[in-house]
Amino acid sequence: MENLKNKIIEIGKLLWDKNLVTGFNGNLSARIDADTILITATGTCLGHLKLTDIVTLNLKTGEVVGGGKASSERFMHTEIYKNFPDIKAVVHTHPTYTNGFFLSNETLEPKTFEAKFYLGHVKSVPQSTPSVTAMEPVIKFLKVSNIVALRNHGVVAMGPDFFYAFVLIQELEEQVKMDFISGFYQHPVLPKASRGVEEVITLSTPGVDKVPQGNHPSTSKKYKLFSNEQIQEIVRLVNEDAQMQELGAKTAMNMDLAVCLQETGDTYSFKFENGRITKTGQDSGAEFLITANESIWRAVFNREIDPFVATTQKKMNLRGDFARISKWYAPCSRIFQLWTKVPVE
Repeated sequence: MENLKNKIIEIGKLLWDKNLVTGFNGNLSARIDADTILITATGTCLGHLKLTDIVTLNLKTGEVVGGGKASSERFMHTEIYKNFPDIKAVVHTHPTYTNGFFLSNETLEPKTFEAKFYLGHVKSVPQSTPSVTAMEPVIKFLKVSNIVALRNHGVVAMGPDFFYAFVLIQELEEQVKMDFISGFYQHPVLPKASRGVEEVITLSTPGVDKVPQGNHPSTSKKYKLFSNEQIQEIVRLVNEDAQMQELGAKTAMNMDLAVCLQETGDTYSFKFENGRITKTGQDSGAEFLITANESIWRAVFNREIDPFVATTQKKMNLRGDFARISKWYAPCSRIFQLWTKVPVE
């Protein structure tokens, strides 16, 4: 247990050194076993933690074991561990730029390819209390992404270890900075002379998606998940889409891709030749196989999560060479856009 406490101390110092926490804000926790976690105590500074600043908490009762006073955010941490049994670490901080961005925006759409893979659209949940008390919307968003912003508050990330969660928060903070800088370069701050005093004209940052992802285009048709009808509609949309055909031909998209429903093992495979689907089947031995549970597939088809993000965050499993499939990023992205036109019941 002392080793795990030392890892908490290390990640707290890293967050502090990278200016992702200040003062006494933020809290950390780690799973010991199915019923127990370690969590930072209330009133502690993450950059200067000691072993005695970390307490043991019973997940079932929410009670401290062995003395100490747990963080005021213990309810948020315990609910995350209860809903995600595979999660080993939770990091909650109040990053300056991220907080500033989400005071005025509901969603961040990353600009760089790496962030699109690892973050995807980062959504925010409104907060009305100093400590998180309404966990239902937080859990809902964490089911499709391992990081979510808490408006007027901060950000929470979860993962298989502390460093994974740290990288998500760091990447989000950098993307917010980049979004601001990109807007500045597109519309520089312009000086304006007025009464001998230089005034500054500030311009809003463009290109920000203020509409939360998940609003599906209106359609009267919904499909049974992984039904033959849904698969055939996907084939039709892909093969009739001019943009897809252009991208597929330009990148020489020749591959075999299969999708699998984890609970049943149902598998559908697609053979692509220059971006066109020339053959379908049930070949689980395809070069690329994407496997996920029903809730994640529903989120994909209902436009709640990007498959690339779901793969990098381990919510979907990709068998195959990620570096190889990434060369077809543009046509694959188009395919995933077309998937949202076949929403499920």
